[in-house]
Amino acid sequence: MNQADPNAMSQNILVLGAGELGLPVLRSLAHRAKGIDGVKISVLLRASAVESSAPGKQRDIAEIRYLGIEIVVGDLVKSSIDELAVVFAQYDTVLGCAGYAAGIDTPMKLARAALQARIPRYFPWQFGVDFDVIGRGSPQDIFDAQLDVRELLRSQHQTEWVIISTGMFMSYLFEPEFGVVDLQNHAVHALGSLDTAVTLTTPDDIGALTAEVMFAKPRIQNEIVYLAGDTVTYGEVADKLEVSLGRPFTRSEWSEEYLLGELARDPHNMMRKYRAAFAQGRGVAWDKSGTFNSQRALTVTDVASWINVNLISGRSK
Repeated sequence: MNQADPNAMSQNILVLGAGELGLPVLRSLAHRAKGIDGVKISVLLRASAVESSAPGKQRDIAEIRYLGIEIVVGDLVKSSIDELAVVFAQYDTVLGCAGYAAGIDTPMKLARAALQARIPRYFPWQFGVDFDVIGRGSPQDIFDAQLDVRELLRSQHQTEWVIISTGMFMSYLFEPEFGVVDLQNHAVHALGSLDTAVTLTTPDDIGALTAEVMFAKPRIQNEIVYLAGDTVTYGEVADKLEVSLGRPFTRSEWSEEYLLGELARDPHNMMRKYRAAFAQGRGVAWDKSGTFNSQRALTVTDVASWINVNLISGRSK
């Protein structure tokens, strides 16, 4: 990729991981790449994933191969920065989709490897909230680690970076363990207040929009790109559930003070960290009208549509 040409695009792309987000990203990149000459897509996976006998893993590997994506075997956790840099140097673009399961220190390790490899373009795993607005010292310490990555990337001018902010994965809001939506008891527990807002996007939409960002002309560089399937308050979530499911939902508020107290009683609880951070309401929501998908009139799934597909259809089966 010729970085001096603003219309030059990523040609040789390595995606890190093929999980909840990585697989939708790979599908969309492969689809978009069909109409672009010379684009090659690879994915880095652990040997254990490639060789797994689990039916789900086998289906994923078969799909990846069907899409024409090359599988590169590697381990983001066990490999050193030097070892990763050798791998990354073979590509002009590296896109991180490994998530937090790889550990809190992995995002910085990957960023250092990307810079050491002198790759032209890097998309770090930053699919989520706006860490700059949240700032340091939030209840979720992973966010500080992500700010460290941003500072490192901004401190240099050799490797272009693109950060994609998506808000929360839409399905996560409805996870029983998260506790916001309690379908069994027809209740919504608002984080902070019923007027606190949250931005939500599905992984499939993130995958499709990431491909659009990747191949946009002129090339997007050194920029934070905001996406949103929907931006809603917790009160509006309850309203939408009532309309779609045809039954009343009770509403209650888990205040920031209450959630910080819960976290203090179990300071290593990841779910409590997230709840307290989202209750503060900073950097977790943005106006949909200013997003990349809205400005380009790209279709995305909103909360009402997600409920209709995933809760009503699922209930009727």
